[in-house]
Amino acid sequence: MHTEFEFAPVAAHARRGFGTMLVVMLGFTFFSASMYAGANLGNALRAPEFLLAVLAGNLLLGAYTGLLAYIAAHTGLSTHLLARRAFGQRGAALPSVLLGVTQVGWFGVGVAMFALPVAQMFPALPRIPLLLVAGACMSLTAYYGIKSLTILSIVAVPAIALLGGGSMAKAFHDFGGVAAWFAREPAESMSLAAAIGICVGSFISGGTLTPDFTRYSRTPTISVSSTVIAFLLGNSLMFVFGAVAAAFYQTNDISFALKAQGMIGVAVIVLGLNIWTTNDNALYAASLGFATLAHRSKREFVLLNGFLGTVFALVAYNHFVPWLNLLNLMLPSIGAILILDHFVVRRRNPEAAVEPGIRWAAVAAWAGGFCAAKFLPGIPPLNTLLAAGALYLLLARRPGLPAAPAAS
Repeated sequence: MHTEFEFAPVAAHARRGFGTMLVVMLGFTFFSASMYAGANLGNALRAPEFLLAVLAGNLLLGAYTGLLAYIAAHTGLSTHLLARRAFGQRGAALPSVLLGVTQVGWFGVGVAMFALPVAQMFPALPRIPLLLVAGACMSLTAYYGIKSLTILSIVAVPAIALLGGGSMAKAFHDFGGVAAWFAREPAESMSLAAAIGICVGSFISGGTLTPDFTRYSRTPTISVSSTVIAFLLGNSLMFVFGAVAAAFYQTNDISFALKAQGMIGVAVIVLGLNIWTTNDNALYAASLGFATLAHRSKREFVLLNGFLGTVFALVAYNHFVPWLNLLNLMLPSIGAILILDHFVVRRRNPEAAVEPGIRWAAVAAWAGGFCAAKFLPGIPPLNTLLAAGALYLLLARRPGLPAAPAAS
């Protein structure tokens, strides 16, 4: 029952070093959705402003996920066990269900992101079997847990970086070099603040689940450094791939740029690995949450969630943008509450007991963060972080907490 440490901190013998954690987190951040966002930014900004927005956005993402990574390595706890400390034993059902359901939907989006473009590249291939095969393969690595996630990332990360980088270099060579990209005038217009918001919003919901993976880090230093590098390097690279593909090939995916360059086989490999490395992480994290709630093995939920996500793949894909917006309204406030609970509320007694009921301060802070993202002007993911954090500090600060094991 403790194969994936669903109910307890990760044991010392299962902790991993910097290289392993870096490839896992790079695989997590190598995702086609970031290329789509990069294409949108590239069409609306000149290259210098684009690069500034991507750097600023990923610095913010790195700070947010880096704090969660530190907590995970320090405690050895998953997102869902950390939620018990902030929301209470029963109250943790709220963040665990939200994270689980949304990530199953995200898994469905990823399955369709692979199957539908491949069906476009090869019209003779039927879409439904492609969806089923893709869903089964992506579920397989999530089923076998962190070891298979690591093996896949070790293969996929260098392949995506080399093949995608080679395609980008060919694009620069064929269309006048980097200077041609910098001289290109955008077809649309967008403010720098809005561009940073898109960059942050592209991955902040997934970033909230960072502890599910970084809890395996041997030290907090390894956890934080591998996470921050993954967002600054991996996610930024995906944005640049998308922007270059949009600039020179009028597509938002490096795989279609590869097809335009006459490398259709390579395009399928890059597309598949790019989505697979993030999608199995989403399914792993969702199943871990449901397993924690039901006190059953994570593997049982991988099979169920993989099936449901695959069945609803087309529906999720057709509503991709609304789904992403919904994630950005509901999930970042959970991370803000976990961060402040660890560093501020529990500062005097970090190993305090988990309350058996519901901690209404955390629930109210989450609701306030959701409303701020939904109704206030500005950047929704940042609105929810600030509002939820301020409310939680206002409602939850107490002089002391009774001592007990953190994972009780």
